[in-house]
Amino acid sequence: MASPKPINTRNAVAESENIVAETAEKIFADLADAQTINHDKQGAWKAPLWQALTEAGLPLSWVPDDLGGSGASLAEGFSVLNVAGRHAIAVPLAETMLAGWLLTQGKITSAEGEMTVLPASPKDRITVGADGSLSGRARGVPFAKDAKHFAVLATGNGGISIALVDAAKCRIESGIGLGGDHNDTVTLDKVQPVTTKSAPKGFDQTTLMLMGGVVRSLQIAGSLESMLDISVRYSNERVAFEKKISKFQAVQHNLARLAGESAAALAAATSAADTIANAASFDNDAVFLEAAAAKIRCSEAAEKGSGIAHQVHGAIGFTNEHILHRYSLRALAWRDDFGSESYWAVELGKLVADRGADELWPLVASR
Repeated sequence: MASPKPINTRNAVAESENIVAETAEKIFADLADAQTINHDKQGAWKAPLWQALTEAGLPLSWVPDDLGGSGASLAEGFSVLNVAGRHAIAVPLAETMLAGWLLTQGKITSAEGEMTVLPASPKDRITVGADGSLSGRARGVPFAKDAKHFAVLATGNGGISIALVDAAKCRIESGIGLGGDHNDTVTLDKVQPVTTKSAPKGFDQTTLMLMGGVVRSLQIAGSLESMLDISVRYSNERVAFEKKISKFQAVQHNLARLAGESAAALAAATSAADTIANAASFDNDAVFLEAAAAKIRCSEAAEKGSGIAHQVHGAIGFTNEHILHRYSLRALAWRDDFGSESYWAVELGKLVADRGADELWPLVASR
């Protein structure tokens, strides 16, 4: 009798990731067509899309079954975020996924409905009072106005806590980000959370910012892929001086540059995601280096790539009627969430300086 063939776990994991990503792709293709959304000024598309995402278990992908989620792996969730970026989804899918992941670190059961995380900037702080209440101000919180609950990382009482907070108990100052989505300021004034638990050892605000940065990097990479596809398609349709503009050397050069920025962003983002998915913890140089570098490179690519895409399209690309702005403006807006590229460049420089000149090459070469 022949011995059974060993199971290829790498292929099994990849196949699982593909299934989850394909599920997300199908939902977005059916219910989040960019042109349809662009013409829907009332936002009627949002409820059916969110319902379909919820039924598929995608918003709580990173939450285990016993805490009310789908129990997907980090890698599977990351693949969903890249797909979401390619569709420039204007619902809090990424934010709810991140909130669920944060609550899971504290073994807190996730709430139903839309969620987002506090704080969303490395410079803001939420504190825990002696009575367990939470106070503080968080700026630039994505989709805070749409969220029913917040997953909060707070400091105080000698440690770091993770809390689930009812959004209705907080003061929310509405704001609109560059991409046209809610980007709000949330103030907590002695708010009693639904649940509070201690964060695991070594988990801090930098950990949350790194994870959030990788989430945004994957979305930026996805949006750049779409900008490239849209630009190539347009260049093959638009005719000037009796020939397609794709035949002009200047346009070809721009498209090649855009393809390079898209490829670089995707490589940086997926490398960081893979490192996190396979790391035992966030408390190591490899995770910091990969995540910080991904946010820096993807943010740079968003700026350069968006400019190139709009150059290729000319005036039409700047109109509200065209779908390009759905991708370019969101990619540009995502640069500032969870630490801007300049913030992470400084932090990365500090890491290198702290390690010393002799450790620079081994640190870089190890990646």
